[in-house]
Amino acid sequence: MMPFMRTTINLDDDLLDQARESARRMRKPFCAVVNEALRAGLEHVNRGQARRPYRTVPHHMGLRKGLSLDNIQELLSQVEGDDAR
Repeated sequence: MMPFMRTTINLDDDLLDQARESARRMRKPFCAVVNEALRAGLEHVNRGQARRPYRTVPHHMGLRKGLSLDNIQELLSQVEGDDAR
């Protein structure tokens, strides 16, 4: 176990009351209850971060005959006209 480190945190009143009640009910020190709750909460939060990688599925949009995606500037010029900008 890591060495004890003293720190100050501000808890909302409702959380403080819940932690004190849990410590009393479980007959454990307040600090132990807060540490267990924080570990469980952080584990839950960190587990939520592991998501599947984002994937896109290509869809054939169909390009009119005679047009090519090889040169986008040329394609825009053909579709929108040279003075479109």
